[in-house]
Amino acid sequence: MQKIEYVLPGDIEKRSFAIIGEELAQRGITLPEEEEFITKRVIHTSADFEYANTLCYSKHAVEILLDLIQKGADIVTDTNMALAGINKNCLAKCGGAAHCFISEEEVAAQARQRQITRAAVSMERAMSIKKPVIFAIGNAPTALIRLYELAREGIFQPAFVIGVPVGFVNVEAAKELILETEIPSIVNRGRKGGSNVAAAICNAVIYRLRDQETAKNDKICHFENQKTTKGDNI
Repeated sequence: MQKIEYVLPGDIEKRSFAIIGEELAQRGITLPEEEEFITKRVIHTSADFEYANTLCYSKHAVEILLDLIQKGADIVTDTNMALAGINKNCLAKCGGAAHCFISEEEVAAQARQRQITRAAVSMERAMSIKKPVIFAIGNAPTALIRLYELAREGIFQPAFVIGVPVGFVNVEAAKELILETEIPSIVNRGRKGGSNVAAAICNAVIYRLRDQETAKNDKICHFENQKTTKGDNI
């Protein structure tokens, strides 16, 4: 029987990441420093260490994604589940919002009329957003295919694509299409993925920016306190 480890509620996530780090080391895996915080959060979400080998980052992907969210880019998901998983309050503090159009009546009507998926129509619907858009796709390969087509035809250029749909039909091929483009992206090769993984990647970046801002404010407060203390001693 495995021994129960007592961990304070506030320390559970920290302990989980420590375990992930230990197990990666045991497996002889060293993650690139700039990608580590994202890959580890995906492993934390899925308990699947295979992501350490299958997550593919385009050139400067993490830097670009951090910059986009910091400057208020919006996120569009292909499922309400992914939308629910994104920390929208923290995202809003950066000036961004998260959207999912899959349940809109007009989207459903167009999909029926054109005999395509609602996810594909949702990607077109996102073109109405008048700011850079990050696409977080965790379920529908047809969403990735439509984004690829829109970019190839010069109709619309996604600012970033998180391509991690899960499944069997066209999943691997759709991911490879995105990898063939110049679109900045994080894509998980193979069949694995999911809405939870898409949300985890978004949150990893959102939390990194939140923590950086907290550290910055703490440093300012510490500096101001030091000034006050020195002033009191004069």
